[in-house]
This record gives sequence, C-alpha cells and structure tokens, in this order.
Amino acid sequence: MNVTLAVKQYISKMVESSGPGMKVLLMDRETTSIVSVVYTQSEILQKEVYLFERIDSQNRDSMKHLKAICFLRPTKENVEHLIQELRRPKYSVYFIYFSNVISKSEIKALAEADEQEVVAEVQEFYGDFIAVNPHLACVHVCACDWEPSMLSRCTQGLTSVLLALKKCPMIRYQLSSDMSKRLAESVKQIITKEYELFDFRKTEVPPLLLILDRSDDAITPLLNQWTYQAMVHELLGLNNNRIDLSRVPGISKDLREVVLSAENDEFYANNLYLNFGEIGTNIKNLMEDFQKKKPKGQQKLESISDMKAFVDNYPQFKKMSGTVSKHVTVVGELSRLVSERQLMEVSEVEQELACQNDHSNAQQSVRRLLHNPRLSELDAVRLVMLYALRYERHSSSILPSLMDELSRKGVSERHRRTVQSVVEYGGKRVRGSDLITPTDAVAITKQFFKGLKGVENVYTQHQPLLHDTLDQLIKGRLKDSQFPYLGASSLRDRPQDIIVFLIGGATYEEALTVYNLNRSSTGVRIVLGGSSIHNTKSFLEEVTLATGHSGDRPLGGGRHGTRH
Repeated sequence: MNVTLAVKQYISKMVESSGPGMKVLLMDRETTSIVSVVYTQSEILQKEVYLFERIDSQNRDSMKHLKAICFLRPTKENVEHLIQELRRPKYSVYFIYFSNVISKSEIKALAEADEQEVVAEVQEFYGDFIAVNPHLACVHVCACDWEPSMLSRCTQGLTSVLLALKKCPMIRYQLSSDMSKRLAESVKQIITKEYELFDFRKTEVPPLLLILDRSDDAITPLLNQWTYQAMVHELLGLNNNRIDLSRVPGISKDLREVVLSAENDEFYANNLYLNFGEIGTNIKNLMEDFQKKKPKGQQKLESISDMKAFVDNYPQFKKMSGTVSKHVTVVGELSRLVSERQLMEVSEVEQELACQNDHSNAQQSVRRLLHNPRLSELDAVRLVMLYALRYERHSSSILPSLMDELSRKGVSERHRRTVQSVVEYGGKRVRGSDLITPTDAVAITKQFFKGLKGVENVYTQHQPLLHDTLDQLIKGRLKDSQFPYLGASSLRDRPQDIIVFLIGGATYEEALTVYNLNRSSTGVRIVLGGSSIHNTKSFLEEVTLATGHSGDRPLGGGRHGTRH
C-alpha cells in the first residue's frame, strides 16, 4: 500500500490518456497541492504539460493549440467554473478528471454546457488527499468539531484513500469518541453505495480501517521530535513539502523557500527518519568526500557554521550540490533554533513528563526551566501543558502555582488559556485510554551523537499511544469493547492491510511509528491518515477552536460520547 504511488499513477494516466501534443493542466487550490507534493514541475514538463493554470483564474488567455487536462475536486464551485469554461472554451479539447465521486446531475449539467463538443473524457480518479509520504496521507482540514463540511471532507478524503488503494475494509472505531463513530458510519455509507467502484482483488483476510480520535493522546503533538522531517515541521513548518526560510538570518535569495520531497531528493529520502545527530554526520561525510577531490586548500568541517562557510566560499560546490547546500542551510537553522531555545534541556524534561511517573522530580524540573530567562513563551506553556495532562489529578499538583509562574514570566493571557484548553481537550476526564503504561515508567537514558558539534541529539524515549494501539491490533488483542466493529461482522484473523485514520490530525512521530511497524511486522502493511499533520502550533490552534474560551461548552462537548 503506497499512497504516493497511487496518486502519481493517477496523474500519469491523466496525462497519457490525452495523447501526444502540448497540454495545459487546469487545477483548483486543493488539487494543485495534491499534484505538487508527488510531482515536480520539471517532471510534468517532460510529459508535454507546458502550462499550469487555476480553474478559478479570471485572466487566462485563449490557447486553442493546447489540450486541457482538468484535475478538480467535485465541488459545486468547480462544477460551476467548468460550466462557464465549456460555454466559452479556451482550449481545443478537454479531458476532465474529478478527484472523487461526482453526482449524475452535475455530469448532466456539464454535458448540457458542452455545446461545442470539446469534452473528450470525464472520469473519476480518486486522489482527493495529500500523499505526504508513501504511508502517510492527510486532507488538511480542521476537524476540531463535526460541522457538516468537516465531516464531509474527512469522509471524502478517507474514502478516496480506500478507493485509490483499492481496499474495501471492515471498520473499527474508537467507542469513546462520538466523532469516530460518525466518521465510520459516513465512510461505510459511501463504501456501500459505491461498492462497484472497488476494483480490488479478493483476499482471504479483508483489509481493516481503524478510526481514532486525537484527543486520546494530546501529549504526542506537544513534544519536540528529533527526526529530520519531524524537526523541520516543528521548528520551521512544512507545508506541502515547502519550507519558508525567508526569516532566516543572512539567507540567500535562492534559498528563501526550499522544497523537501523524498520523491525527488535522495538525501532527504535517506535521512527523513534519522535522528538529528545522524543527519549532521551524513552531511559532514558528504561534504568531506567532495573536499577530498580538491588538491589543496583543505579545511576542517567541525561544525554547522564551518559547512555553511564552505558552501558560501565555493560556488562550484554550490552549483554541483544544490541539494546539499539546501540541507546545510536547513540543518544549520535547526541547530541555531535548538541552541537559542535550549531545546535539548527542554526535551529532556518533556520526556520526563511524558514517560515517567515521578511527580516530585517533574515539578522541580518544570519550575527550574520556567525560571530560565531564555525559555520561549511556547516552550514554557508546552511544559506546563504536559505537566497538567500528566498530573492534573495528583494530590500534590502545583498547576495553579505553575500558572502563576507563567504570568510572572510575562506569558500572554491567550497562551495561558491554552493550558486549560488542552486539559479540556485531552485530559483524563476526556480520553478513553491511559497515556502512561507500566513499560513507560523507566529511567530516561540520554544518548548523544557527537560526530558533529552543534547537533548533539537526545534519543527520545516516548512512544505515541498509536504504537500500543497498532501493536495490540496486529497481535489480535485490541479490545472490541473499546474499539468495536461497525456492523455485525468481525475479523477473526490477524489483519494484514491496515488503514488507520486520526481525527484531529496525525504527527510525524506517529508516521515514524507506522514506518517502523511496517518494517518490523512481517506480512502487515499500514497506512496512516489524518485530518491534518500537526506541529505544536497547529495543534494548539485546533485545540483552541475545539474548546473555545468562554467556558460555555461542556467539557469535551460535541466530540465524545460515553467514556468506559
């Protein structure tokens, strides 16, 4: 199961079906992102697609020598744009592909608008999601509450993943989450209605869809993560494989925005799941190999700053190795932020809070860091949130005192309120599972990588709740009483193909968990989906929307059913 390959194959088929000749690719805002994540512009150009346009653009010129390939979401707005386009066609012929199921009435409306008979083909290609990694998909919506549009978009994205992978699964959902059950029922309804669309081969063991709720594990998206892809998203922000580096001190013009794509960047593909120290060492080794080819003028590469200076001083190297200069810049900025925000020390305390059950040490560690003037506002609030989630009902809880510390530290009221929001969203009263298992209560072992000064890394001990859930599922031990099947049927055999979807968003730490389980579990293939891919900032924004500030909503209102 590979969602990246599935989307790439759809796009290739679209382009090939239109035959030889110059083409324009007409897209909407969302399908532009869907395509750009799996294909570079240069790759598309090789397929004779010379122009990329938005269907909602008002300033497109008429170019009758071009064939139009339309890849659009089946929304009312897009159908209306297409109707207007077909009434006054700008291109010679139109090949129309919708990213999901479209109604017969809308097909009829398009046919009636095609008075000049320029439409050669209309098909449904199920690429209605962002294929972030081969085993990771998202739909980029805020699923903080089940407004009709949010439920509809998650249903469309998830059913599109199933259709793209040709999987008609049995469904299990998290009983403690009303949202999980509603999404499960909504997906089941589509699957039943569109059953003939599943051109799949029968297998002895049916695939399984497991729908979970983010609020059961609010700790994971609050932690600093130390693998490359996760760090980039946490500290710099990764949006459809793009990073905005325009605010980096002294950044060159050509590096203000960079693309990190495992499909087109071999270094990134080989390193996105490695820890920060290993990445630094790999960059160092690569650059040293190049230096060996130089007859003289050798210089030592002892730190990130040495590497950056080397790249700047050797334009030939920069020209030959644009990929490496990009990664040196990215790793250099990550290293600067780790040092500036003292994230090594912060991460150590985060791990203590997430994995250990020692209240005395926890309160001392959090207090000590809150007194550090270099601690950022976000990191201060994050530590107090983690403390609150872990020790909210402890008899000696010092949460009110820590809130006072935040106030004295000058943390804004808006940020202080998010502490209560996180507890409302994912505290003990809300979540259906215990975040701390006996195996977690172990001493934290620090392991440093010192092959490269400036990027020492701590191996984090935390495992997302998703790891235990999937481990139990694979072993056939996941309790039906907590994760029931939708409908009367149940899976008797060990599951082989698993699609797991997280309402409220997944994280790159959970993507790493799935990646590792895929490698270690013989005969099991897992794809992770989420309503979004969170870093701490995006998670807190969604939590704030989910809980509100007024206190009018009941605790966890609109999201959860009865807890067991």
